[in-house]
Amino acid sequence: MSLDAQFGIYIHWPFCASKCPYCDFNSHVANTIDHAAWRKAYSKEIDYYANLTKGRTVTSVFFGGGTPSLMEPQTVAQVISDIQKHWRISNDCEITLEANPTSVEIEKFKAFRSAGVNRVSMGVQSFIAKDLGFLGRQHNAGEAHRAIDTAAQVFDRYSFDLIYARPNQSVKDWEQELLAALPLVRDHISLYQLTIERGTPFYMQHARGDFKIPDEELAGDLYEVTQSILEAHDMPAYEISNHAKAGAESMHNMTYWRYTDYVGIGPGAHGRVTIDGKKQATRAHKAPDIWLQRVDESGHGAHPFEELSARDRFVECLMMGLRLCEGVPIERLEFEGGQDFTSLVEHKRLNAMMEEGLLSFDGITLKATKQGAQRLNGVLSYLL
Repeated sequence: MSLDAQFGIYIHWPFCASKCPYCDFNSHVANTIDHAAWRKAYSKEIDYYANLTKGRTVTSVFFGGGTPSLMEPQTVAQVISDIQKHWRISNDCEITLEANPTSVEIEKFKAFRSAGVNRVSMGVQSFIAKDLGFLGRQHNAGEAHRAIDTAAQVFDRYSFDLIYARPNQSVKDWEQELLAALPLVRDHISLYQLTIERGTPFYMQHARGDFKIPDEELAGDLYEVTQSILEAHDMPAYEISNHAKAGAESMHNMTYWRYTDYVGIGPGAHGRVTIDGKKQATRAHKAPDIWLQRVDESGHGAHPFEELSARDRFVECLMMGLRLCEGVPIERLEFEGGQDFTSLVEHKRLNAMMEEGLLSFDGITLKATKQGAQRLNGVLSYLL
């Protein structure tokens, strides 16, 4: 099985203007940032990973964070130039940058396009003022609309995120908000249920009873109305939280979910890279200052690589692949797991999931049904 079909580069920018209370990503608020030092460090770490992955063709680049739209366009341009210098680039390479819809960041869109970015993904999260405040967002609904309008003028491809299952949100509330948002969508939207992650301000607030999120039954109803509305508008889910018209799926995210290789650059970035036929899990030091120091001293900020066992690879491939509506090919599971499918999965458990209507299996591809996708954590826990 070819390892060259998809190969992504993830660039992590760890800084934000403020920390959202629901966010558990590796993001930091800094008073000053030495942008020249960050350009130098990115170049060094890109060079390090390029030497380990010679001959690969990059199909996608993703600037994530943090808030990458706070980067100087010069830094984005240099990173893209460094990638082009070290690897072959596919003709349809997708280069995405995450952005927040504040006025400062919107003004940079044309500069990012000139730097080589061809797709933006905007963290709108809501168009309702009180909910934007609850979520700790720095923009208002007007700025969100302006950001989407600007993105539509500057980029051929753009997407934005919304968060639902918020406190006191009814099915009717969400249905109205989503229907109002759809005219702003070109061909892709990401819709995430609010989850309470350990270590975030929301975790403590939720534990104290400061607010409540919808119970499991209401959350299920919200998920189902989401699927129904998007399917009716020709943007079915291609992954549990992502919807697109045919052909507009995020190429970079598909790299993750199809379990192909990607390099992670920047503090806290993870990667999966096949070196000499062995799949390695890579992870960089999370603290920005320490990462910068390590890159300066060693040319990279990575912790020692971890070689993944065949079982690890099978489990990861299954967990990622079942998020996709296309499912996961059995051939791929056997390739990663190093055994026949019959040896990798206990078939009594597989049959039980199929009888419950949670999984489908035609001998070629294993898929989660709509009901199974809604309960995927439980399905995987039982199956594995």
